[in-house]
Amino acid sequence: MDAVSTLPPRACVDGRFFRLGAQKLYLKGVSYGPFAPGARQESFASPEQTARDFRQIRELGANLFRVYHIPPRWLLDLAAEHQLKLLIDIPWSKNRCFLDSEELRQEAREAVREAALACAGHPSVFAYSMVNEIPAEIVRWSGARPVAEFIDELVGVAKSADPGCLCTFGNYPPTEFLRPRAIDFVSFNVYLHQQRSLANYLARLQMQSDPKPLVLSEFGIDSKREGETRKCEILGWTIETAFCQGLAGAVVFSFTDDWFMGGRQVEDWSMGLTTIQRQPKDSFFAVQKKFEAAPFFPLKATPKVSVVVACYNGAPTLKACLDSLVILKYPDYEVILVDDGSTDGTPQITSLYPRVRYVRQPHRGLSIARNTGISSATGEVIAFTDADCRADEGWLYYLMGELVENQVAGVGGPNYLPSEDSAVAAAVLASPGGPAHVMLTDRIAEHIPGCNMAFYKWALDEPGGFDGVFHEAGDDVDICWRLQQRGYQLGFSPAAFVWHHRRSTISAYLKQQKGYGEAEALLVRKHPEYFNLLGGSMWRGHIYTASKFGLIVQRAMVYHGLFGTGFFQTLYAAEPASTLMFFTSLEYHVLATMPLLVLAGIFPFLLPLAVASLGMSLGICAVAGLQADLPQNRRQWWLRPLVALLFFLQPIVRGWARYQGRLSFGTSPTALGEPGRHPAEPTDQLCYWSKGGIDRLDFLNSILAQLEHQGWPLKVDTGWCKYDIEVYGSRWSRLQLTTVTEQLAGPAKLFRCRLRSTWSLLAKVSFFGAFALDLLLVGMAGDWFGVSIWGLVGLPLLALFAWFLKRENRALKNVVANLVQEKANHSGMTRLEHDGAEEKFVPVKDI
Repeated sequence: MDAVSTLPPRACVDGRFFRLGAQKLYLKGVSYGPFAPGARQESFASPEQTARDFRQIRELGANLFRVYHIPPRWLLDLAAEHQLKLLIDIPWSKNRCFLDSEELRQEAREAVREAALACAGHPSVFAYSMVNEIPAEIVRWSGARPVAEFIDELVGVAKSADPGCLCTFGNYPPTEFLRPRAIDFVSFNVYLHQQRSLANYLARLQMQSDPKPLVLSEFGIDSKREGETRKCEILGWTIETAFCQGLAGAVVFSFTDDWFMGGRQVEDWSMGLTTIQRQPKDSFFAVQKKFEAAPFFPLKATPKVSVVVACYNGAPTLKACLDSLVILKYPDYEVILVDDGSTDGTPQITSLYPRVRYVRQPHRGLSIARNTGISSATGEVIAFTDADCRADEGWLYYLMGELVENQVAGVGGPNYLPSEDSAVAAAVLASPGGPAHVMLTDRIAEHIPGCNMAFYKWALDEPGGFDGVFHEAGDDVDICWRLQQRGYQLGFSPAAFVWHHRRSTISAYLKQQKGYGEAEALLVRKHPEYFNLLGGSMWRGHIYTASKFGLIVQRAMVYHGLFGTGFFQTLYAAEPASTLMFFTSLEYHVLATMPLLVLAGIFPFLLPLAVASLGMSLGICAVAGLQADLPQNRRQWWLRPLVALLFFLQPIVRGWARYQGRLSFGTSPTALGEPGRHPAEPTDQLCYWSKGGIDRLDFLNSILAQLEHQGWPLKVDTGWCKYDIEVYGSRWSRLQLTTVTEQLAGPAKLFRCRLRSTWSLLAKVSFFGAFALDLLLVGMAGDWFGVSIWGLVGLPLLALFAWFLKRENRALKNVVANLVQEKANHSGMTRLEHDGAEEKFVPVKDI
């Protein structure tokens, strides 16, 4: 049996990395050649010299080499004998305006086809590179999109000739903006000699390449110009930086100083790790040392991590979840499964894993389950994932690397669709409302999803853990906002990913969106500064998700530099037009489409307008379906219509649940009409005099503590509000309490408390909706009698409703005033009131 037939199967993409059979494959490579043509007229050394070179490459610790010409079959077989993989660059006339010539395009297609046919199926072939470093001015001349589409065409040619092969193209900073869709992984040639600059640029490329693997396909340094000592240093930290930031591989340029280019032997550069005579340089041993440590370099610290999985009836996916968690490549961690009252086989499945600590509680919701996990944890860091997730082996390593390297309180990572998920799940992935991360910069997050997040335990303890009011969702958003409001930052690691199963049926997806809508109703009350008037969330950062949250209606812009000579040419992508999505919202249907359809039944001339209104909503959803980013292997014809349908249904279901939560918010725990508790007349301002010793914040915190003790629903100022506390009374009333201190002579102080009551959202919607309905009925009345009836009936009812709302506001104001007075009495403060119109206060009798 020959060496080729005994090799493992060809490499495949596995999330942000590669896999070779059951093992992960981290690329540690060198470039090889081209060399001066020899007796065989090939751009490679003789078979004897090549065999010696391959032995040295293996001694280096490399498992891959990159070539820039099509290798002959003997070289592929020799590589297989030495267990080496090839990244093959396919040469063609990239330096000419190839898109202007059908002859040049055909030449490129034939070059790719011949290369793929020559190497087809060989196990030593790792991937084909369609082209390497297209000149930026050529791309500028032809246009980025047509060039990217031609690269995609070449990928199709390669895969037709060699099914199952991996394809990429060699990009570099001058054409950073090129984004072919069909490539399997992203390759970048980057030569940066400052470590921080390299780290920042790789972080940028990681975000851009999501969700595909990123390979540093060329980097190196010239011994003649920089010196061998400097070369060792730069190559060392480049390899370490690349692997620590989660790149899938790194390729050093080059193996040897023997380099034939442009029809001549290159003698004025010494980029090799060996001399022309193949004598190892110091940089050979520096790279060897780093390749030996890669990919998991020692972290600055390895705090103990408690991985908490909150599970409620998650048996169908729980085994795969736990299988992945017990083999994580991290030295010190524990796994805690919190069973939130499951009625399926969760206990039996967990019993198969002795390393997993099992904690069971009655069904109390997601946030309480996570808090139970926190209280049971012994780790310095608490990491969270879900029972329908499967973690990558390096998940904790990359999370902790980001956490300990940067001054952040928490860190998160992406979540991807498993390959085994159904086609419906792929449509759900491309539909709105899925878990996504929101980035302020390439490294700092505004939001990290609950299926993939970790925090220092002290960061969770400081705000009191997760808010138990969130039963199914929203707890991750809440904790992220609360930590940022305290001045902490959240990090993000693109390499720390989990596989996350999406809902596999339409009904399950809509049920999930209903739960998200209910969570948003809770978040709106707690964090109104993050929401618009309609209850939609307002993110400051960029949302990274396979689903578009708006339509792309503008073309992206590229900064090319003066005359197209910029070394870092940047793509400024057009932001999705999220405002257009208002025409798919529940509010638009209720305020525009539905009234027009109703009125069209009475006034037929309005029918075209009603049809146009509905057609606009459906048209936007159809365009969203056409623009959806579906996985490459999921392109059934019916998926885009399904995505369009989900774009139509999702905002209705989620919006309805959000409004139900906001409009049906129950009454306060204290009866507003309790006798003998409130002053006879409401007051808009309370004033107190104190000899000193009482601080405004202490006084305010005592009021807040009493409100929370009594169970009042409330919102506390987060730094964005013009009030200190907002108290939710009945479902009809709200009250905003604002305090201020005036410093008098000596330690004496004057405390003022403003009590401003307002109608709730339900009250406003109900009153103005009734008023609009009354006007409509009056307008529809055909005679004076009908107008009079609706006017006489409607207006008194509206007045009675307004009197009721005023009474509710007065009752809430008196309750809060009484509570403030009690705290003032307890603090030894004296109540004052205005004396006439002058700014003068006199003592009054206690309430």
